Amino acid sequence: MEQYETEEQQVEAIKRFWKENGSALIIGAVLGLGGLYGWRYYNDSQIETKEQASTAYETATVKLAQDEKGFTEAKVYLDEHAGTGYATLMALEVAQKAAEREDFTEAAKQLEFVANNAELSTVQFVARLRLARIQLAQGEFDLAISSADKVTADAFKSQSLEIKGDAYLAQQLFDKARAAYSSALENGQRDQVLKMKLDNLAVAANG
Repeated sequence: MEQYETEEQQVEAIKRFWKENGSALIIGAVLGLGGLYGWRYYNDSQIETKEQASTAYETATVKLAQDEKGFTEAKVYLDEHAGTGYATLMALEVAQKAAEREDFTEAAKQLEFVANNAELSTVQFVARLRLARIQLAQGEFDLAISSADKVTADAFKSQSLEIKGDAYLAQQLFDKARAAYSSALENGQRDQVLKMKLDNLAVAANG
C-alpha cells in the first residue's frame, strides 16, 4: 500500500481512486454475468446509478461545509445511497463535521458505519483510528484501545500505538503508555510529537 503521512492524504487518494476507476470497477465486476442484453442493461443502469451518486455526493459535500441544513442533507444522502462507495466517504465527512461540533455520539455512529461497511480496508482503518480518537474524547478508554487494536496494517501501526498510549496515559497506566509510545516512535514518522509525549509521561509518572 502506498504510504501517506496523514489520514487526510489517504482519504483524498481514495476519493481520487473512486472518481478515476469507479466505472471500470463496475464493468469488471459484471464481465462474467454473460448475455449481451443482460450485460448492457446491467452496465447502463449501474453506471447511471454511480454517476447519480457521484453528482449527489459532490453537491452534498459542498453543502455540508456551508451550514446546518447541509449537515442534515448529508445524512439524507447517506440514507439514499447507502449501498454505494460514496456513502462511506460521505460518512467520514459527516463524522468529521460532527466531531468539530463536539457531537461525539453522531461522529462515533458514522465512523462505526464506515468501519463495518467500507469495501476498501484502507477506509476501514482510517475510520477505526478516528473512532478510537472519538472514544478517547468520550472517556471510553477500553473501547479506544479495542478500536486501535483492529487497525492491523503496517501503514497505520504508529498511529494505532500512539492512540493506545494516549488511552493508557489517561488511565495512569504509565508503563503501558511508555511501551506503546516507544513502539510508535520506532514505527512512525512523528518523532517530535512522540518524543514530547514520552517526556511528558515521565513528568506525569513522577507527579
